[in-house]
Amino acid sequence: MRRHPWQVRDSGQLLLVVAAGVCLVAAVAQTAAGGLKDPRIAIAFGALIAFGEVLRLNLPGDRESAPIGFAGALAYALLIRVGSHVIQYGAEQVVTVAAIGMIIGALPHLAVGRPARVSGMAARLLCVACVAYIFRPLAGISAVDQHWGLAFTLMTSLTVVALLLEAVLTALLRVDEQRARFRVALVDEMRVQLPLGAAVGASALLIAFAAEVMGLAALAVFTAPLLVTQVAFRRYAGIRATYLQTVRALAKVTEIGGYVEAGHSERVSRLAVAIGRELGIHEPQLLELEYAALMHDIGQLSLHDPIPGGATVLVSRQDQQRIAELGADVIQQAQVLGSVAEIVRRQNEPYRDVDLAANGRAGLVRSSGPSGPPLSSRIIKAANAFDDLVGSSLDPSRAAAAVQRLRLDTASEYDPSTVEALSRVVNRRSVML
Repeated sequence: MRRHPWQVRDSGQLLLVVAAGVCLVAAVAQTAAGGLKDPRIAIAFGALIAFGEVLRLNLPGDRESAPIGFAGALAYALLIRVGSHVIQYGAEQVVTVAAIGMIIGALPHLAVGRPARVSGMAARLLCVACVAYIFRPLAGISAVDQHWGLAFTLMTSLTVVALLLEAVLTALLRVDEQRARFRVALVDEMRVQLPLGAAVGASALLIAFAAEVMGLAALAVFTAPLLVTQVAFRRYAGIRATYLQTVRALAKVTEIGGYVEAGHSERVSRLAVAIGRELGIHEPQLLELEYAALMHDIGQLSLHDPIPGGATVLVSRQDQQRIAELGADVIQQAQVLGSVAEIVRRQNEPYRDVDLAANGRAGLVRSSGPSGPPLSSRIIKAANAFDDLVGSSLDPSRAAAAVQRLRLDTASEYDPSTVEALSRVVNRRSVML
């Protein structure tokens, strides 16, 4: 039975947004009942949070982050004094101010047609709420107020907890969105978020401590380095996005020249990445897999006569390997994609060699090379063969027949685990049609 799009919406995102909404409603109600305390400080930090949300950036892997806003919200949750003034507000006011700042900062994005990224805002709000509800009751205790070492230890620990919680929540969202494995998603999140997270945590702590000496001027002074760091991250993300667009444009050459069916490279790339996630490949290797899948047919440009339909699965092993070698040589010329060239070079190697001559009709099975072709090469081999057989067709029966045909060749040509991962990906897509 097929399911409609509304039946397959990400339940994890919905649960996260609902949890943040419940927390916000309770905080707003308590703040309204008790009145806004220290309004000048609340407005200053709310403006900083809104400013940070306006300047949110996209990190590699389509991750959304708001470093300045998150740092400002954490600092507001961790304040003890501003000048000689002792902070009197509670955790519910922290959540209210942070949420209002995030909403105001999201409005310009909505005005120009960008997505609000509510799930990312909800994750950050829950992290801030966690810190606020733990720290605000302790902030008025004399032991914390008067002992710098104890306050620093407690505040640093809570900042680390908040950053780890954000990584966990974001990893859970990616598991829900992309069907990635949680352990793999969490490691990838921590790897990507660690440099920026360290800057966010350090900025939050510096603002919270410096506010006692510098007052609200600490917001501007210690936000500036984080702004510079964010600009550097934005530039890196832009370069990486441009690089991927260039690879995609290069992959289109085989389609424009009539060597492969329109959309073939993009379909193989998407399918290969989905299989890679199913098999638990980490993000750096997934990016290499995506590059290799996009350019896996670039060697066909050297052919005098295009293969009918571009279906390399239908030509001889020697021709397949020659195309792969030529494609790898082209990629190797860039001198920055050595690993991608090796993936493309070995994409047509069989998973196992079957030497019929050595053992009669029964055959003698041996691995291709010391450890067989790389996993990424095996994935591209299966994804390419599947698309050669199915093309742009959305017929579930045709897709099932193609998978079954690949299963018949798992004794030698295709990696059984890769074919089974392909089957699971195809089945999920069939359910969502």
